[in-house]
Order: sequence, then structure tokens, then C-alpha cells
Amino acid sequence: MPTVILVRHGRSGANHSGVLAGRAPGVKLDETGRAQAVAVAERLAGVPLVAVVSSPLERCRQTATEIVRRHPGLKVRSDRRLTECEYGEWTGKTLKDLAKDPLWPIVQQHPSGVTFPGGESMREMQQRGVDAVRDHDRSIGERHGPHAVWVAVSHGDVIKAIVADALGMHLDSFQRIVVDTASATVISYTPGRPFLVRLNDGGSDLTALLPPPAKRRKAPSSDAVVGGR
Repeated sequence: MPTVILVRHGRSGANHSGVLAGRAPGVKLDETGRAQAVAVAERLAGVPLVAVVSSPLERCRQTATEIVRRHPGLKVRSDRRLTECEYGEWTGKTLKDLAKDPLWPIVQQHPSGVTFPGGESMREMQQRGVDAVRDHDRSIGERHGPHAVWVAVSHGDVIKAIVADALGMHLDSFQRIVVDTASATVISYTPGRPFLVRLNDGGSDLTALLPPPAKRRKAPSSDAVVGGR
């Protein structure tokens, strides 16, 4: 199966000011976030991407647009399943104030039991995010082969939930995962299991993800390397 690079959007004004933006319209990258988007796009410039799929929210589309600019012929495809969690009544509030809400400790310790008031549950968020990535991965594999590499641009909680699924972790443990703005997290899905190739990568050379030359390509294996590589 192909390899997906999960890119979190660059820093937004809401990130900088400590506000839970959620799906509020008009939340865009700030100056630092725009620089981060350019930086991650440059890191991906040498990777032969076959698709870039994005959350429809502005901050993700801005980040995705920087990526496709370096890949002539690609366009940003939108998938609502990659959008931010629907935080409902929490949307637009400061994290400082939300930390005083009785629901906050549950979000931290038992997220699988959380449904945001007027919003969605974190289980629903995880399910749609995982479904989106697996569906695109399958269709991309059918069109471009098992060594294809593609990008999904999404949000911190969504990416963390997808990583938890790939690792076989319960959603209640996903708060242990850190996904910074404009970071790259890489998952390779195989018939037997997913492999987490990189997590929260903010600076390494991503051209290591280049597929091998055609004559050296082998069918993807679900076996882990024993004793290291």
C-alpha cells in the first residue's frame, strides 16, 4: 500500500493566541505559520507526490497550496472527513478558560467518552479521519501502485487520532502523542498492519521517502524488521 505523509497546518493566529479555533471560519495562518508552510513544502519538494488531500478549512488549504506549488500538475483535493473536530460550544474560547471546564479532565484522561456540547464525539472524529486516510490510500494504491507517496493536510487532534489507530492504541491514550504545527507524520499501510515511519518530524530530509528504483521494488511486506535496520 502507499505511504501517506500527514502534515499538520502551519501556525494560525488562533494557535498563537491560545484560542480553540475549531471549525470557525476565517482562521488563517499567521506570519510564522506561512513561513512554516513554505518550509514543509520545501522539504516535500523532492518527494514525488501523487496527491495532496486537505481539510477544507483555510489554514489547511493554505498549507496544502504551498505544497502543490512545488509539484506541477497536482491540485489540492478537499475531504471534509479531514476537517477539525467539531468542538461545538467550546469553539472560539480560550484554552485557559476551557481548562476550568468540568469536561476538560475528561478530554485529557478519557477522550473516548467525550462528546463536545453542541459538537461531535472524539470517537466520531477518529473514525472519519481514519476512514478518509484509508480510503484515499486504497484508491491511490489502485491508481499509482504500492510505492506511491501522498500527503494529507489536517489538524492536530485528527492526526493524533489517526496515529493512535495505526499504533493499535486506544483513543484514551492519544493525548500522549504530540503533533506540532507544520510537522510531518508518516504512515505506511501494508496488508497486515500499518507502520509508523515518522512522528512529528519537523526538520529531517524527507527525500528518504523516495520509492526505490523500479527494478528494486518489492511487494510491500507486513513483517517488521527484527533486530533493527
